[in-house]
Amino acid sequence: MVEDLGEEELYKRQFIGFVSLLANSAMQQLGKLVNPVTGTIERNLSGAKATIDMIRMLQVKTQGNLSQEEQQVLDSSLANVQLNYVDELKRKDQPHTEEAAAGTEQPDTASKDEKDEPKD
Repeated sequence: MVEDLGEEELYKRQFIGFVSLLANSAMQQLGKLVNPVTGTIERNLSGAKATIDMIRMLQVKTQGNLSQEEQQVLDSSLANVQLNYVDELKRKDQPHTEEAAAGTEQPDTASKDEKDEPKD
């Protein structure tokens, strides 16, 4: 139980949980995870960048003050969200739907001329 943990172990678990919360938030903002409230995939790259910047700030401000496990979780979480952010920047102009994320998006077969024609 949490009550049986020493203060140091409790803070370690809380820190790892906090880093994981931030990383999961960034992944949701990147459109990599479904929003549990709406049930949809949403992409907010500026929000993701702000969250990634917060994780980086934690890394800088806690340098030399973390256990090996805390440092490993922080470093790997930051690297993971940064790589996914770069991936999403490459896809910035592409629509991001649940079908695309699942790899089941249907190809757009309409020609450019058909798309540009006004519909009656």
